[in-house]
Amino acid sequence: MAYASCFLHGFSASEDVLHQVFERLLRGHIRIEDPPAPYLYRAVRNASLNYVRNRSRESGLDDAWLEGPSGMTEAAVELQSALRNLPDEQREVIVLRVWGQMSFDEVAETLGIPAKTAASRYRYGLEKLRAQFNPAPKG
Repeated sequence: MAYASCFLHGFSASEDVLHQVFERLLRGHIRIEDPPAPYLYRAVRNASLNYVRNRSRESGLDDAWLEGPSGMTEAAVELQSALRNLPDEQREVIVLRVWGQMSFDEVAETLGIPAKTAASRYRYGLEKLRAQFNPAPKG
């Protein structure tokens, strides 16, 4: 759900996209020969991008798409906001790596990029997140 939400605004839109992907799978017209995770992430990505393209006039963040530990709702909202400020490519790799628990090779396969590119996008994205949460002291 978090992966779809990194493209979409709102929890309900993410749910809609996931339902579309799994509905197509359940119809049985799709055959997955390789490990399913990369295919599923690609399918969610493509469906999310199609959803955005078809509903480009919608805007705004309706609800939280990351669940934080109990009592840390504010931190989860701050992290979600910080992730939204990242370039799409960096946010996507971070979400796959952290919430999808994928290796860089799996992220690379899912996105169709070299593993080193996935690793550098991850590193640059984390640097930007650190800068947002730990601003340099003035002085």
